[in-house]
Amino acid sequence: MRSHLLNDTTAERYRRSVTEGVERVAAKLATTERPFTGVSVDALAPTIDAIDLDKPLLDTAAALDELEDVYLRDAVYFHHPRYLAHLNCPVVIPAVLGEAILSAVNSSLDTWDQSAGGTLIERKLIDWTNARIGLGPAADGVFTSGGSQSNLQALLLAREEAKADRLADLRVFASEVSHFSVKKSAKLLGLSADAVVTVPVGPDKRMQTVALAHELERCKKAGLVPMAVVATAGTTDFGSIDPLPEIAELCQQYGTWMHVDAAYGCGLLASVKHRGRIDGIERADSVTVDYHKSFFQPVSSSAVLVRDAATLRHATYHAEYLNPRRMVQERIPNQVDKSLQTTRRFDALKLWMTLRVMGADGIGQLFDEVVDLAAEGWQLLAADPRFDVVVEPSLSTLVFRYIPAAVTDPAEIDRANLYARKALFASGDAVVAGTKVGGRHYLKFTLLNPETTTADIAAVLDLIAGHAEQYLGDSLDRAS
Repeated sequence: MRSHLLNDTTAERYRRSVTEGVERVAAKLATTERPFTGVSVDALAPTIDAIDLDKPLLDTAAALDELEDVYLRDAVYFHHPRYLAHLNCPVVIPAVLGEAILSAVNSSLDTWDQSAGGTLIERKLIDWTNARIGLGPAADGVFTSGGSQSNLQALLLAREEAKADRLADLRVFASEVSHFSVKKSAKLLGLSADAVVTVPVGPDKRMQTVALAHELERCKKAGLVPMAVVATAGTTDFGSIDPLPEIAELCQQYGTWMHVDAAYGCGLLASVKHRGRIDGIERADSVTVDYHKSFFQPVSSSAVLVRDAATLRHATYHAEYLNPRRMVQERIPNQVDKSLQTTRRFDALKLWMTLRVMGADGIGQLFDEVVDLAAEGWQLLAADPRFDVVVEPSLSTLVFRYIPAAVTDPAEIDRANLYARKALFASGDAVVAGTKVGGRHYLKFTLLNPETTTADIAAVLDLIAGHAEQYLGDSLDRAS
């Protein structure tokens, strides 16, 4: 079995195995005509259940053949221009190259003696991102597993900086369409059940700063501690961007930590055309970015950034075997001092390779394309009497629903839209997401593929309408 260990004696076997795997994936990408096959859980599960993991195939080609049946054939392919569902982006080739390198070398980014240059590369990318945000010379940060972890760490720092006598007195303010990880983080941090104060949004799905001011003042008068305001730069459902400059003013007035969840909207940091949409982000105390959403990076590639590097001490613990205190005196950089994780992948290498091959403008141009595409999609929807579209996009998300001319029952319209989404997924022709607005079911396009065209959007809208009409026709037949 030692022949499977990657080392100097197996380098050629490694080359052959990886090449064979890459060729399989490349062939699949080249011949994939739909984002999904439409396979059902009931159809696929028995095949996987029947595999005995205690009986290895002992052959790479055989394992790849099996993988075709259990995964590659039926995977959901985000690179396809009619995958329009969640915040999953197609990935750029330099980042995939970085993924292959980091997996093989397998550095762990917790301590210098496990990563060396990897530590410095990650730090360089943190500095680069902070400069793009404009957080200032004292800024720092660390790569994370994703936006949820970044939000958790940011709120941990905010909790510690608040210096409240009782956790029950702490309050966090976030809009009604902020990410669920805000409430989840509050629970994990031991805050009270009512710690997260929901701030209403306007018709544009942006936090209403008048309402935020009211809630902050109410908190102060009640003798409670306004621990943090979470502003969102790119909500998951709508792509809406909260009014960051106004929120920053209120945070300064009330001495409140300002966190910006830019997991989605961080692509604007590289934007050539639309960077101004996140003006005010430079005033944040902490920022979440997900490069694997709008920088076209493979999962995972994310970070939490802070204005004041000193605040990261709240995540620091020392262990003699790992990062003894003497290393601080010797100026040995250990990223574990800043992270909630210990063992951690060298995910920064993917972004490094992307910047060194494509440059920031290259990334920004791709993101600008999908932002502009969403604006064109908005015009299509607004002009189409078959659909009701919720809000003009700030980023690349469109939320809408099919409205049949002959049906007025909102519940029946809900069922038609749910059916259309399910039928479309089962067909494999396209993948769209769904959400609720005002208690009603809506559909959602999350446009992150520059290869998607307005013709694709129009075609998928026709498919949705067709499925919805089929459902309503069948429903009328059943009723009669």
